[in-house]
Amino acid sequence: MAGPASSNLAVRLLTAAVGVPAILALLYEAPDWGFYALAFAAALVGCAELFAMTHPGDRIGQGVGVALCAAASLALYFGGDDARIVRTVLIGVPLLGPLLTLARLGSLSTAALRALALSAGPFLVAVPMTLLAIMKRDLGAQGPGTVILALMLAWLGDTGGYFAGRFLGRHKLYEAVSPKKTVEGALGGLAGSVVGALFASFISLRSLPVGHAILLGLVAGAAGQAGDLAESLLKRSTGVKDSGSIVPGHGGILDRVDALIFTSAVVYLDRLWLH
Repeated sequence: MAGPASSNLAVRLLTAAVGVPAILALLYEAPDWGFYALAFAAALVGCAELFAMTHPGDRIGQGVGVALCAAASLALYFGGDDARIVRTVLIGVPLLGPLLTLARLGSLSTAALRALALSAGPFLVAVPMTLLAIMKRDLGAQGPGTVILALMLAWLGDTGGYFAGRFLGRHKLYEAVSPKKTVEGALGGLAGSVVGALFASFISLRSLPVGHAILLGLVAGAAGQAGDLAESLLKRSTGVKDSGSIVPGHGGILDRVDALIFTSAVVYLDRLWLH
């Protein structure tokens, strides 16, 4: 009889078999707004999961947080060429966090967490997800391949870490934050991210030099694992096991994109500064 781990892996594979073709179709066949619609929806669900952790039982506070995420994403995607809009978001959203918390004080013991979550949440979740759609739109023929690069860095890193940790894991990586993660799993995750970068270099983004791909795989892979740990920190500090249950076999959207929000940011900055 298959154990829980085998069953979970089967659900993960089935989810990927359905999701990957849909993402590829949106990247290569759909108009730019089609992929942005997917990124926007995923960002809002991820933000809703985040604010459910930081604002438990406060539907109004959660809704305000999601609205800030939506505003930041829309402003960046449709107004990113206007420096005034970008600066307004960068200045206005962090200031609104504590101001909105003052307007709905609630428990004083959690006020700081809620204020900072409202200030940082849009930049932690919504903006990196929006960067994927911006790269798809603005990088021309290289756009879809660049998005695939960001996805592969996160997903193959997660896959490599899963199998290396399961079969080779012996030494704890950061037990206080994520008891199941191991050093061996982290190394396997880095190897998976490098494989993902090389896949992009040879298949989906041939303009990416092999040497640069390896370096990017290591840097973005490490950042993605840090993102995974950061989400584990948020969940453990708020007493949550999974951020949600919307993705079969994966928990919530945040559980699935915690590494991606970091790899997408690294890839975007790499393209911005070096290419």
